[in-house]
Amino acid sequence: MTVGDVAAAVGKGLLAGAVGTAAMTLSSTAEMKLRGREASDAPAQAASKVLGIEPVGDAQTQRFSNLVHWSYGTAWGSVRGLLAMLGLSGAPATAAHMGAVWGAELAMLPALDVAPPVTQWGVKEAAIDAGHHLVYAVATGLAFAFLDHNVSG
Repeated sequence: MTVGDVAAAVGKGLLAGAVGTAAMTLSSTAEMKLRGREASDAPAQAASKVLGIEPVGDAQTQRFSNLVHWSYGTAWGSVRGLLAMLGLSGAPATAAHMGAVWGAELAMLPALDVAPPVTQWGVKEAAIDAGHHLVYAVATGLAFAFLDHNVSG
C-alpha cells in the first residue's frame, strides 16, 4: 500500500460521498415535502459550535447549513475509500460506513446539545433518520464501486 493508493481511495471516496450526499438530499427533501416539515438545522448548529461561526440572518444561515451538509457528507465519503483500503467492499463496507456515519450523528449532536438523544426521538423519527443515512451509505457505496472499477488508481 502506497501513499498514492491511499490518496486514490480517499479521492474516489470523496467523489462517492458527494454522490451519496446528493441522494440523501433528494430523499430528505422529498420526505420534508411529504410531511410538511422544515429542514433540520442541527448539523449547522453543531458546526457553528465546533467552528465558532455564527451566521447572521436567514440567507447566511441557509447558505451555511447547505455548506455544512455538502461538506460533511462529501468528507464522510473518504471513510468509504479507507474501508476499501482495509479490504471491505460491497454490503459489509456499506454497513460499516452506515454505522460510522449514523453513529457519529447519534453521538455528536446530543454531545453538542443541539439534538436530544435518539432514545427521545420516537421510533418513527429514528427510522426516518436511519433511512436517510441508509440512502447516503448505499448511494456512496454504489458510486465508490463504480469509481473503483472504472477509474485506475
